Amino acid sequence: MTVDTQELLDRIQPAQGGREIFDPATGELVGRAPEATAEELEDAVARAKAAQPGWAARSDQDRSKALHAAADAIETNAEQLAHLLSREQGKPLNGPNARFEVGACVSWLRATAEFSLEPETLVDDDSGKAVLHWRPLGVVGAIGPWNWPMMISIWQIAPSLRQGNTVVIKPSGYTPLSVLALVDVLNSALPADVLIAVPGRGDLGEKLTKHSDIAKIMFTGSTATGKHIIKNAADTVKRMTMELGGNDAGIVLDDADPKALAEDLFWGAFINTGQTCAALKRLYVPESLYEEVCESLVEVAKNMPMGVGLEEQNVLGPLQNKSQWEIVDRLVKAAKDSGARVLIGGDPEEGATGYFYPTTLVADIDPENPLVVEEQFGPALPIVKYTDLEQAIEWSNTLNVGLGSSVWSSNPERAEEVASRLVAGSTWINKHGAIDPRVPFGGARESGFGVEFGTHGLKEVSQPHVISR
Repeated sequence: MTVDTQELLDRIQPAQGGREIFDPATGELVGRAPEATAEELEDAVARAKAAQPGWAARSDQDRSKALHAAADAIETNAEQLAHLLSREQGKPLNGPNARFEVGACVSWLRATAEFSLEPETLVDDDSGKAVLHWRPLGVVGAIGPWNWPMMISIWQIAPSLRQGNTVVIKPSGYTPLSVLALVDVLNSALPADVLIAVPGRGDLGEKLTKHSDIAKIMFTGSTATGKHIIKNAADTVKRMTMELGGNDAGIVLDDADPKALAEDLFWGAFINTGQTCAALKRLYVPESLYEEVCESLVEVAKNMPMGVGLEEQNVLGPLQNKSQWEIVDRLVKAAKDSGARVLIGGDPEEGATGYFYPTTLVADIDPENPLVVEEQFGPALPIVKYTDLEQAIEWSNTLNVGLGSSVWSSNPERAEEVASRLVAGSTWINKHGAIDPRVPFGGARESGFGVEFGTHGLKEVSQPHVISR
């Protein structure tokens, strides 16, 4: 059933003009996105700055209630938001996709509303007393990605508001309508000007990162863009949380059960059609289980329908944009040219409508092949054979990124021992990418710094202030 999203679009589209946004699955026009000017950005920051002291002065309980009210508002508009997200981003309604993402927005808001940072007494003896308090920073500048535009926006918005900051958020230029609609719904439950969206192109984001009244930048996106943002923010010594690119490794141990793990392995790699920073992007499998793991993954992949997101049966969708499609196509071609064995997929239909790339599994591939060492960010998984576990661990740790990783085994204790040797912000056992609003999440190496979620995430959007006497 098609849900009418026009009411949402009418509230966020400009009266005239704007940039046209097209459905990556069908090529159809979704809507027109406004593009803020430099003057409108200045106004947004000024309004957010003016609203921040009053928001911070509210009680902790009041801010918690406001987040719950915002979650209620999303639930009321959940189906319309999911349909708009599916049309703009391309992800299907079902599976771990559009409805899942909107539901995650609600869950993260509610969980964050219940977290709190109480003052911590550090010293209280004859020498004196020292108490650590957590104060708001001011105005947080949030810059989000196009792969999970609503959910990751909430990861930035919820803790910032919870701690008494206000937020100016710039959506990705690929998915502005989803975030504008989300902000519109949130603002039906929030005080004026504590959350303001400023859609626009990259130069607007650059102005946001350099703005002297922005106290912190939260960014999720590529490592290359993250490095640029870090340089831009240096002159004003902004606090930063950077969740950057990854190329997550998974290691299957020789005691694993391939058939039992196959579906979890598949979704670890192909959630959101592979367009996830912490997706499984290279899989290392022992020679003794190699063919069985390959066959089990092919059986799962054959039964996962790909197509237009609004068609209820589909669980895999298109790449969100042409540039990303071309990256995946280039890397798969590099694998094929090297003589690697394509188990399924790898041959996109010429002239097809939409940026669809078939679900692709590639075996017998060299560990130095570009499909292995470069982040594909799409529906193509290289499966690398190993004969020595030490070699697999070395391969897993050899790249300059380290967002997530995983170990797959029938022996949890053995898996934990291997996990402890992997360089990553998160390592999962017998699952991959399983995030939780209570558990800190962040990267190692060039996958970024700072963490999100839980009380650790609240600290990232707060200024520690020690009062001693």
